[in-house]
Amino acid sequence: MFKRKDYEWDVGIHYIGEMQRKNGVLRKLFNYVSNNKLKWADIGEVYDHIVIGEKHFNFVKGVKNFKKQLISYFPDEEQAIDTYVNLVFEAVKSSKNYYMSKAMPPFLENTIGSYLKKPFYKYADKTTYEVLSSLTKNELLIKVLTGQYGDYGLAPKESSFYMHASVARHYFDGGSFPIGGSSQIVKTIDSVIEAAGGTILINAEVEEVLIKKNTALGVLMKDGKKIYAKNIVSNAGIMTTYNKLLPIEIVKKHKLKEQLKKVKQSVAHASLYIGLEGSPEDLQLPKTNYWVYPAEGDHDTCVKNYLKDLSQPFPVVYLSFPSAKDPDWSNRYPGKSTIDIITLIPYETFEKWTDTRWKKRGEDYEAIKEEFSQRLLKELFKQLPRLKGKVNCYELSTPLTTKHFVNYEKGEIYGLDHSPSRFRQSFLKPRTPIKNFFLTGQDIVTAGVGGALFSGVLTAMAITGKNILKKI
Repeated sequence: MFKRKDYEWDVGIHYIGEMQRKNGVLRKLFNYVSNNKLKWADIGEVYDHIVIGEKHFNFVKGVKNFKKQLISYFPDEEQAIDTYVNLVFEAVKSSKNYYMSKAMPPFLENTIGSYLKKPFYKYADKTTYEVLSSLTKNELLIKVLTGQYGDYGLAPKESSFYMHASVARHYFDGGSFPIGGSSQIVKTIDSVIEAAGGTILINAEVEEVLIKKNTALGVLMKDGKKIYAKNIVSNAGIMTTYNKLLPIEIVKKHKLKEQLKKVKQSVAHASLYIGLEGSPEDLQLPKTNYWVYPAEGDHDTCVKNYLKDLSQPFPVVYLSFPSAKDPDWSNRYPGKSTIDIITLIPYETFEKWTDTRWKKRGEDYEAIKEEFSQRLLKELFKQLPRLKGKVNCYELSTPLTTKHFVNYEKGEIYGLDHSPSRFRQSFLKPRTPIKNFFLTGQDIVTAGVGGALFSGVLTAMAITGKNILKKI
């Protein structure tokens, strides 16, 4: 979260699924790590609104409602829609043993791991488009069903069907937003960490993991301090961890760079943070997210055309209205509202400013930012013309901003990309070849807050050898 003038914006959290299911795994995990202090607001019946050219489609919560709504748009496709929903559930169900195998001791993983993973690969090995085009020849329906692909950043002909299914299933029960904004997540978890004897350090950059005789002992900080611990866990992403945080001789010894050649970074993005005069009620801001796509071409073609020539239409524009989603917003910021707009943007567009400092990148950089900002504002006013004249301020983040704050090498939004081959990489798990050194975060599970939270469970299981999920 960051603040400017009389506003604040949530950077990473736009909506989270499964919070309406009181007995759902994710809800129980959030309750556990926040000691039941983190509260959620339902964003309403329609969680995602898909706009394709001039056509509009709603994703409504509840599986039966979702199917009924889609069938009303595509009456001839009832069988395809039914089969699609069933496949989504099957794919997600098949992932449970796949993930559990990642936390197993090596001897168990070597003996029964492949047996546990086999059902999962039936879904993960196929692309989203491969599966959907086997169900229907209606390209518009495929375009609508994959209207959330921005949530994992890879278009249907490139993405693993499992990843698509995981996101679709995640939101079937609707979307939720943390009451008080996403900063409440760290606020509620902080006291739980503290009660267990831990602490969170900020502005504390790690220079290198300290390793002796292939055993991790601690970390060397940028300021020269050394912190020692029994176990070291990196949540910095596998690329950053192996490229920047481990001693070069260890990287060479275990051929870790060879592993990195088998995975790719996910897409980079630009995000426009907008502050408006007027409360969410005055401005009639929706809680629903808008996904806006060009009328012509499938998602993959739109991405390719845009990457060849950035003046082409944006392949995806995502509009989020956090101030409308948060029931506590107007208590903190009366008479104000915020909107986030996100689109894909290649890192290379800004690469020549890599060595400049944040907020001091020069006039040419600011000029490109302004050009993209105006294009994104135009998309907003096209969808919600009533907001013209209400914008008080705006600020665009680029892939360099993401790199600056998250240390992702190319400003990638989701760590590694979610292609079928990504799910075949056996090294994307908590254990590493270095004793007492573990990985966690979205790279070892999947993109998003839910994936990151669940990765913590897997890593804790790998470290302790206990079935922590069962305990929770």
